[in-house]
Amino acid sequence: MLDATIKTQLKAYLERLQQPIELVASIDDSAQAQEMRALLDDIALLSDKVSVRNDGVDKRKPSFAVTRPGTAARIGFAGIPMGHEFTSLVLALLQTGGHPPKIEAELIEQIRAIPGTFHFETFISLSCHNCPDVVQALNLMSVLNPGISHTMIDGALYQDEVNERKIMAVPTIYLNGEPFGQGRMTLEEIIAKIDTGAIAREAEKIAAKDTFDVLIVGGGPAGAAAAIYAARKGVRTGVVAERFGGQVLDTMAIENFISVTETDGPKLAAGLEQHVRAYEVDIMNLQRAEALMQGEDGLKEVRLASGAVLKSRSVIISTGARWREMNVPGEKEYRGRGVAYCPHCDGPLFKGKRVAVIGGGNSGVEAAIDLAGVVAHVTLIEFDKVLRADAVLQKKLFSLSNVTVITNALTTEATGNGEKVNGLIYKDRASNELHTLALEGIFVQIGLLPNTDWLKGTIALSPRGEIEVDARGQTSLPGVFAAGDCTTVPYKQIIIALGEGAKASLGAFDHLIRSSAPA
Repeated sequence: MLDATIKTQLKAYLERLQQPIELVASIDDSAQAQEMRALLDDIALLSDKVSVRNDGVDKRKPSFAVTRPGTAARIGFAGIPMGHEFTSLVLALLQTGGHPPKIEAELIEQIRAIPGTFHFETFISLSCHNCPDVVQALNLMSVLNPGISHTMIDGALYQDEVNERKIMAVPTIYLNGEPFGQGRMTLEEIIAKIDTGAIAREAEKIAAKDTFDVLIVGGGPAGAAAAIYAARKGVRTGVVAERFGGQVLDTMAIENFISVTETDGPKLAAGLEQHVRAYEVDIMNLQRAEALMQGEDGLKEVRLASGAVLKSRSVIISTGARWREMNVPGEKEYRGRGVAYCPHCDGPLFKGKRVAVIGGGNSGVEAAIDLAGVVAHVTLIEFDKVLRADAVLQKKLFSLSNVTVITNALTTEATGNGEKVNGLIYKDRASNELHTLALEGIFVQIGLLPNTDWLKGTIALSPRGEIEVDARGQTSLPGVFAAGDCTTVPYKQIIIALGEGAKASLGAFDHLIRSSAPA
């Protein structure tokens, strides 16, 4: 099952086990069960602290649990955790075997102190790059707290259950049989949802913080670069972010980051956070900014959704952007039930089905090419008369036999049967005729919207809602700077956002040394 290289690497990891562990398999006569048994046997041969039992009684077959001998199983894998999920398996083995997790001691104690009984189930696809974060977070919580358990479920292997629960996006998380969340969630986000007092405690801590010299709102590439440049100047620096890493976390292949031939979003985001934490930067994650205010003492104030208020001598806004929506009837009603925004994550759930991709730019054409290898048929719909994607992508697209391209068309409605998408309606812009397509999925790829709604009426925004900045990143409000995809700077690219974040930070520092605002 495992090749020699992986076995060598895994054997080295398993030497870190401090306690014996058992792999308890629930198997049947299927080919997948034999594959799973081979995987578990391979693992057991690599360490004398690992044993395998084939007498599991889980209702899902094949599946297996990772546990300690004589204890109730709290981590389960209903599927073969290869691909992106192989790391989840390795971590589950190590952490169940007593290897300490790499998280802060305060967070460990918070997890251990959560009262109640929580059984989580996460439906994943092995090609989903967002799913492992959720699986690993819930597995870790299950190791630390005896009241918490978790099962990873491969949606492709348990398609009947996916259809029964009407799951059309991954990761989809259930808690005690009820829907809990969908999409990427961090460990901190999950804890905040079940630890009812966490928000109030965190707000109290944040409100008590001293005044910052530079406060960065947003934790994407621009915010990370701004934080590093500010901290290197020796000034008191803080970052408040709704989700550190920003939209990069939802990006798969990155092949134009100069000096790095190829990487992916989660890996880059982890590197950004690691670099920022190498300096004395106060990171306040999972905090959404609601208002920017000018204090009477000359300081800038940022009010958070929790009610806490932060004060700073200067502010850098780097809140990035989000996927643009079609804003047509049916889109919101069927989001997660056929309307999707991540073809790489959710594509496997539409295997053998008919889907549409909305948008003819690079992201839309790349999505259509990606989906064509999984689904029965892809219809790409573009508003313009021609596609806007790079020529090499268009050439590949038009070489695919199961793709239809419709240009000069406006999507007017996502239709459904009350439970899930069953089609869409589009208007031919030349004839104004309406046409209906029967399909099971709609993937929206029509660009970005800046996350600046909270700033309306406070600083100058362009007609598109982007923050207007000058050559130094200065906004219309002295002492407030901005950088990245939320600004009027053209070409929304990671590498450009990094440079703009550095520039805005240097601009803020220049403002500080020339400003009469109190230190």
